[in-house]
Amino acid sequence: MAVVPADDVLAERLRSGDEDAFALLLDGWSGGMLRVARSFVSTEESAAEVVQETWLAVIEGIERFEGRSSLKTWVYRILTNTAKRRGTREHKVVPMSSVDDSGPTVDPSRFRPAGDPFPGHWWDFPPAWPSPEQGLLDGEVRERLTAALTELPERQRLVVVLRDVEGRPYDEVCELLGITAANQRVLLHRARAFLRGKLEEYYMREGEGS
Repeated sequence: MAVVPADDVLAERLRSGDEDAFALLLDGWSGGMLRVARSFVSTEESAAEVVQETWLAVIEGIERFEGRSSLKTWVYRILTNTAKRRGTREHKVVPMSSVDDSGPTVDPSRFRPAGDPFPGHWWDFPPAWPSPEQGLLDGEVRERLTAALTELPERQRLVVVLRDVEGRPYDEVCELLGITAANQRVLLHRARAFLRGKLEEYYMREGEGS
């Protein structure tokens, strides 16, 4: 993977019309941008159009980049704003404040009730996850995770993609999505719990079949 220069160097190269610098970002960032855009819009084709529109806006607006955030944050802000507008037109975007995230993350029936000698404890502990050496990251597991991501509510999917797939920091995700740190913690916790539950189901079936 090519090394991306420091932001000030990269921005200056983009301002001067350096095609190699643009190609470096296009190759390195477009995959992640597609995943984020897809969280807002209805189809893969629409997400690709959002990414294309974003890159055009980056090239046309690079003179306005002042370095107050990282270049990647600036690009992703353009991306999310572009995707939100398109998602609104497609009637797909749900306001971040409109979804109720109350209620238990894990099915309460999995825990011992009040009055039990060990209230609140698991009836049966979840099965242990295998280590990476045992195949946690094999192709089938990745496919399961990808499918599970599509089942998440939109804003949970978006937060977990930004945080766990793209590796964006907490403060940046809050800024990009216009949510509080507390909102983000709840969304991320619920998304991770759901994905873990899907993997748990998969490993339990694998264990039963072995």
